Amino acid sequence: MSQPTAEPPSGRDRLRELLDAVLHEDNARLSDMAGQAHASPFHFSRTFSRDTGESPVALRRRVLLERAAWQIGQGTTVTDAAFTAGYESVEGFIRAFSRAFGHPPGATTKGSGRWLEAPNGVHFHPPFHLWVEEGSPRRNGMEPTVLQIHHDVDDTTHLIELASRLSEQEYRATRAPGRTVLSWDGPEESIARTLELLVKSKEVWLASIEGADFPEPAADDPESLRERHRAAGARWIATVDDIGRRGAWGDRLIDALCDPPESFSLVGVVVHVLTFAAHRRQLVRQMLREAGVAVDHGDPIEWLQRHYGGTA
Repeated sequence: MSQPTAEPPSGRDRLRELLDAVLHEDNARLSDMAGQAHASPFHFSRTFSRDTGESPVALRRRVLLERAAWQIGQGTTVTDAAFTAGYESVEGFIRAFSRAFGHPPGATTKGSGRWLEAPNGVHFHPPFHLWVEEGSPRRNGMEPTVLQIHHDVDDTTHLIELASRLSEQEYRATRAPGRTVLSWDGPEESIARTLELLVKSKEVWLASIEGADFPEPAADDPESLRERHRAAGARWIATVDDIGRRGAWGDRLIDALCDPPESFSLVGVVVHVLTFAAHRRQLVRQMLREAGVAVDHGDPIEWLQRHYGGTA
């Protein structure tokens, strides 16, 4: 697909480049998209999702389905449209198309609607361009919840980096005897334990939301935590973004990891994670200062100013 002919949602050249990377014919994988944008997959996905309200893979899939609908309406066979859209099988394409449009591709006619719901107004425009709806409902990248999610992930990364400068003894030293934030997590008396729970809490809740097994115990040294947090942070951002995009805040999950199983609303889960993550990050800061590490206040205002400049 060629370059967009309309201004991307923010009007910034950088976002235009991100859209080009996502929709380039050869960039079927996230790593390919990120490579064209000269970014890591994690940062590319996070930036793109923040700016458009949609993950790179989801936007590419949706726009290519819109293009396929137009192509089929113009007389292209379902098989050709499926492989052009990057599907490995016609059956997989038919399932995806039917879920998206509410009817099988074979029922598509020249006059059929071809645009799917989008949080950013970005759509396929024949024959090979993009269209951005003026005044379309878009996900606001400055929504407080969105910013809190990203600030939490970024700030935790920052604290893990600071902790990596400590000796093993300082990292694991008991600094707050008996301190417990949540009873079921037990004492968190050291920098190591508090940072580990910052990461583990997201791993556990993601497992509940995804219906996966309870996470196995894992290493908690700074390097291991850095990798665990990189993976969990990206999944957490994508998961919360998906909840918001679907308007599913009121949905409930039955957490079978609890004994007995309990029911939680998704909005409650996200607020819970944000609340205790913010508290634990400040506890880590206090302990880092006691260990002689210079550390900032973790103020979201300062973080916003670094990321958004004068708009924050």
